[in-house]
Amino acid sequence: MSPAKQYDAKTPHLNLGTSMPESTRSALGLQGLMPPKVESLDVQKKRALLQLRSKSTDMEKYMFMANLRNTNTTLFYKLICDELEEMAPIIYTPTVGKACQEYSNIYPFLAPIGVPDGLYITKNSLSNLPQILENYSSALSKGAALQPEIAVISDGSRILGLGDLGLNGMGIPVGKLQLYVAGAGIDPRKTLPILLDLGTNNPALLNDDLYLGIKEKRPSDEEFYEAVDKTMEALYKEYPDILIQFEDWSTEHAFELLTKYQHKHFCFNDDIQGTGAVILGGLINAFRLVEKDVPLDKHRLLFFGAGSAAVGVARLICDYFVIERGMSEEQAKSMFWMVDSKGLVRDNRGDQLPEHKKYFSRKDDTGADLKELADIVDVIKPTALIGLSSQPNKFDTDVLKKMGKLNDRPIVFPLSNPASQAECNFEDAMKETNNKVLFASGTAFPPYKIPKTGETKVPGQGNNVYVFPGIGLGGILAKAKHITNSMILAAANGVANSLNEEERSKGDLYPSLKRIRDVSAIVAAHVCQAAEKEKALTNKKLEGKNLDELAKIMKEKMWSPDKNEKEIIEDTTR
Repeated sequence: MSPAKQYDAKTPHLNLGTSMPESTRSALGLQGLMPPKVESLDVQKKRALLQLRSKSTDMEKYMFMANLRNTNTTLFYKLICDELEEMAPIIYTPTVGKACQEYSNIYPFLAPIGVPDGLYITKNSLSNLPQILENYSSALSKGAALQPEIAVISDGSRILGLGDLGLNGMGIPVGKLQLYVAGAGIDPRKTLPILLDLGTNNPALLNDDLYLGIKEKRPSDEEFYEAVDKTMEALYKEYPDILIQFEDWSTEHAFELLTKYQHKHFCFNDDIQGTGAVILGGLINAFRLVEKDVPLDKHRLLFFGAGSAAVGVARLICDYFVIERGMSEEQAKSMFWMVDSKGLVRDNRGDQLPEHKKYFSRKDDTGADLKELADIVDVIKPTALIGLSSQPNKFDTDVLKKMGKLNDRPIVFPLSNPASQAECNFEDAMKETNNKVLFASGTAFPPYKIPKTGETKVPGQGNNVYVFPGIGLGGILAKAKHITNSMILAAANGVANSLNEEERSKGDLYPSLKRIRDVSAIVAAHVCQAAEKEKALTNKKLEGKNLDELAKIMKEKMWSPDKNEKEIIEDTTR
């Protein structure tokens, strides 16, 4: 059989649209079935952008892009890779939050029949998972399905700051893997989005006739962990080398699953470890900018929010202080204060603390009776205020003014996603601190023009896309046994060290998204080096190489839409 006969041009991964040359059209039997003009991928991108930008709402743009992904993958990623700053808010936060809320309503309109968005697993289908995996590969059609290298899995129990969305959370694994492709050049054919549907405790979904998930309450912990165990066992039996990323699981389950699997399987949790690494990367650069006024060991870090993401971030920063900067563990821990819905997290508060909060629980009674954040700021006098609470506008005028008075360069990181859940916006942070703030948010905010000087300031964004693609790429190419804590810490250093001279001169905390593949290559190189130091690296070809050599290898291994187009044309006409 000729190579051309093995290809189905209707398969999203193989469809090149109007960029197919005459020879390819002839080989695939497509002559006369499409307009005669042969266009470049760039011209196709121009047309697609014209259509995309004509849409009046972000949800319309999301659906346009989803349909494009499921009809012409090469063109979809051409847009994403070339225009990531514009595309990322459409395919992921903040728009993906709304898309998840509406997922059951819009699902039939996202893809042609037979083109799967991802893999749906229920507790009743676990025994048949090998067949389900085969079904998924077959649905991608001839020439398109390859052995998956990376899977993103969620149970939909804690989607962004929106809560339990059940099956509707599938938009998260799908979007996350798109960013792996754009940010680190993972071949899209080697990605596997998974939604483990174990029910939902969301009454609105249970009573919604259009909801597509299982309409029953979530199981007990015993049933839950048994289901996840079976899923992991089946996945690793089928794909022994796959990297699994956990995404948007409930707080308690997220920590338990990471503890359970981190040293057993090749996996990591982006909400805990990825968020920790990207925020630490930005904080390292913020610490560098204020070190003349605030020595590192004099920082006082106040976390507003004490869930899995907040504790994950704090633990990694603490590890940085101990491992990288030589502090004792107790000295490092003493620099952290955490606030939850009941106030400061303390040992003698009178309530039963969840396990994940105990590490940073204070033993003193400082601020014991305080509930309001502004009052807590008065007592703690933080140099950095970090929000991971999903409570919008809690960094109000009063709080921001206090931070500005306490610090010459206050560090304020409102990190909750989506934008509607952010603790404050960039404009308010600038105004209330007399334009002195060192700012990074979890979602993008517009630049701010300082009225007196006319200078435009661009906010930092502690976007996990700076980290997880590099962790994934580095781990996969290193053929690492596990993703260790040292590899996560190395990823944070990679982000901090990825700024170029122009970005450093402007006082930026994060690099430009336009350079995301360069950044991912640097992060991946740091991850590989850390893997080698911990004897977790099994790819002997990467042993003994310096960071520059490793970064070059990472770049060379990246998939791109232009390379893909060339390969398909060559394969179908030889």
